[in-house]
Amino acid sequence: MECEWKPDELGLQQILQLLKESQSPDTSTQRSVQQRLEQLNHFPDFNNYLIFVLTKLKSEDEPTRSLSGLILKNNVKAHYQNFPNGVSEFIKSECLQNIGDSSPLIRATVGILITTIASKGELQNWPELLPKLCLLLDSEDYNTCEGAFGALQKICEDSAEILDSDLLDRPLNIMIPKFLQFFKHNSPKIRSHAIACVNQFIISRTQALMLHIDPFIENLFALATDEEPEVRKNVCRALVMLLEVRLDRLLPHMHNIIEYMLQRTQDQDENVALEACEFWLTLAEQPVCKDVLCGHLSQLIPVLVNGMKYSEIDIILLKGDIEEDEAIPDNEQDIRPRFHRSRTVAQQHEGDDIGEEDDEDDELDDDDTISDWNLRKCSAAALDVLANVFRDDLLLHILPLLKELLFHPEWVVKESGILVLGAIAEGCMQGMIPYLPELIPHLVQCLSDKKALVRSITCWTLSRYAHWVVSQPPDIYLKPLMTELLKRILDSNKRVQEAACSAFATLEEEACTELVPYLAFILDTLVFAFSKYQHKNLLILYDAIGTLADSVGHHLNKPEYIQMLMPPLIQKWNQLKDEDKDLFPLLECLSSVATALQSGFLPYCEPVYQRCVNLVQKTLAQAILHQSQPDQHEAPDKDFMIVALDLLSGLAEGLGGTIEQLVARSNILTLLYQCMQDKMPEVRQSSFALLGDLTKACFQHVKPCIADFMPILGTNLNPELISVCNNATWAIGEISIQMGPEMQPYVAMVLHQLVEIINRPNTPKTLLENTAITIGRLGYVCPQEVAPMLQQFIRPWCTSLRNIRDNEEKDSAFRGICTMISVNPGGVVQDFIFFCDAVASWVNPKDDLRDMFYKILHGFKNQVGEENWRRFSDQFPTPLKERLATFYGV
Repeated sequence: MECEWKPDELGLQQILQLLKESQSPDTSTQRSVQQRLEQLNHFPDFNNYLIFVLTKLKSEDEPTRSLSGLILKNNVKAHYQNFPNGVSEFIKSECLQNIGDSSPLIRATVGILITTIASKGELQNWPELLPKLCLLLDSEDYNTCEGAFGALQKICEDSAEILDSDLLDRPLNIMIPKFLQFFKHNSPKIRSHAIACVNQFIISRTQALMLHIDPFIENLFALATDEEPEVRKNVCRALVMLLEVRLDRLLPHMHNIIEYMLQRTQDQDENVALEACEFWLTLAEQPVCKDVLCGHLSQLIPVLVNGMKYSEIDIILLKGDIEEDEAIPDNEQDIRPRFHRSRTVAQQHEGDDIGEEDDEDDELDDDDTISDWNLRKCSAAALDVLANVFRDDLLLHILPLLKELLFHPEWVVKESGILVLGAIAEGCMQGMIPYLPELIPHLVQCLSDKKALVRSITCWTLSRYAHWVVSQPPDIYLKPLMTELLKRILDSNKRVQEAACSAFATLEEEACTELVPYLAFILDTLVFAFSKYQHKNLLILYDAIGTLADSVGHHLNKPEYIQMLMPPLIQKWNQLKDEDKDLFPLLECLSSVATALQSGFLPYCEPVYQRCVNLVQKTLAQAILHQSQPDQHEAPDKDFMIVALDLLSGLAEGLGGTIEQLVARSNILTLLYQCMQDKMPEVRQSSFALLGDLTKACFQHVKPCIADFMPILGTNLNPELISVCNNATWAIGEISIQMGPEMQPYVAMVLHQLVEIINRPNTPKTLLENTAITIGRLGYVCPQEVAPMLQQFIRPWCTSLRNIRDNEEKDSAFRGICTMISVNPGGVVQDFIFFCDAVASWVNPKDDLRDMFYKILHGFKNQVGEENWRRFSDQFPTPLKERLATFYGV
């Protein structure tokens, strides 16, 4: 036995001094402590000192000892593989000897240290750890049992996968039955640890647990009404997870479980209530939801609605009593990172004048500054999903409650009623319609309530009914709603400003050109908000302006509107440094504005273009530096480059040919060649969009690079990365139209991938449509190369293009198909009915295209003869028969 390691007294004093200093609030002291710690890491036995202070130096105060352990934990995380053997053995044995320390803080610190060593792959190299901890569970001494359980819980959380693998000879077969024994222990803390340990293995359906699933569930039921909140919380959490993975085992008890969860959702302890409330969210996703829950709705709905009120603590945290805070600058920590949605090229469909994209923005995030997830949000989310399951049947239980809530004298109650109304908007829309003529004006009145929290939730709820408002005569609802919302954009409370801006953006998407008569009025407000807003809301304001431009398009291109809108935007643009992340939303906004203003954007175009090219160049340069010397140079934030590429696309799309001189004077195509090969998919996605837009705007500058670009486009036709593939496909189609017959050498690089994509099951609609258009365009310019494959794609080609609107892209694609049919008529014979259907989808094709259709239809009819044609056309649905007869006389 080697003699026990002993610290040197002087060294020990130094380290204690350092630990004391590191608790100082002063940042420069903190920094020098960090540096000293780094230096000390070079001494092999530095970590011995740290464990010594944690486990042996009982004369020191607990926070200092615990801190010593946490510094050791960080060292284990960073350098464990370099610890000398003696040191790691000393640390391990000290940990196991002190897991039962009388101080809960020291026990917990030792537990954290143990799980950190275990997760560094040391579970294999520390074979005695798990058996020893399991043995300590049986100790008579409470501290030892609790310490060992605390450590085991952390190991189960951090190393669940490896515990259930052959690497360790499947210890769970022993551990899980062992944990189950402790569900009945007399200490609530131990019971709680035991459930938490087992809970780690539910979602992964771990075999060792599935074997004991029935005793596990019985034990849970036995603890259902435990007096310890932490135990009740873990019971609820277990039941929520079992609902996902072992519904079969819960079904026989479902009635009782639902009754139990109803009580727990009203638990005095909010953490328990929140955990129980998750049950309804999870249940709503199960197909059995409707059957098992319909009998309980009359009890459940009031409970959820009641949970939607702000708690007293929420109101304090939200500073609900401070009505005016617009002059107080934002705390920078509160500003959440934004994600830029890169450009994707998509087709317009018949009948979708209204932006039908899935709105991720209108989720229930009315108060995102509080601890993010709480009972109010969970109850509202549960009501939202249940409204989608039960639809209008839910109203039976909701309407009586709503009447009382919406007109309640207490603002907290009234506010929760408005939230309820917003939460059910999606699922119960049909059933709500009769009440909206009365409710919408009431809500518009609530927009001027004296409580800021009522005004802000009302903005959100109204945005959930924007679709209906826009479908009604504008003077009755749209105009008063817009007038009031614009006032709220200028509210003196920041939360209201934010809610109003977001709601207005939703209204813009729904109303589109309905807003044109009010443009001056809207711009007035949005521009005034520029001078008023603090940092966080400014970012949302950019979004409202960008959405406005997307919604009204070229109607924005009037000198008086440009005069109002552009100076404040350009002023911000000039203030921001190239490194400032606020450029993202501003660039996105300008991209929409440039596309809408078209020629109106010309006066602002050059500086904006130059800066975008610079941003791309800087980012690429930084990336190269980082690759060659990662220690000296940090990786660039590529979002700068992505957003800049997208704004260049907006300029190219809005300005068309007038961008030619700017392209001529810059190295954008060289940069684009690098971006197209970037390893980050979003960079490639945006660069292909820009390539397509430059191809349309000034092909003379793109053409010399085609031989370099085409192979790259070919390798990016990988449908696993949908958006990259989509934009590459679209760019190939635009290039074909410009190249004409000279496209011939490149067809082989892309055709097989395109045909494969169009035949893939579950390919998203946008990608199918763009693939079909590109195949058609390739066939239009190089029919001899593409027509031989006609039979392999004609059917999915026809079905994917029948729903898109008449436009240039559809026109060139159909010309291609007709040309290919004339080269290879046999390729279409088997699927001719699909071709007829696709032809009939045209509302008014150009005359020469109509002639092409006419010739093919009549040629086919003459080929098969009158009798066969009649038999063939008898299979047509009536509307198709009528359209073909009317337009083409067949």
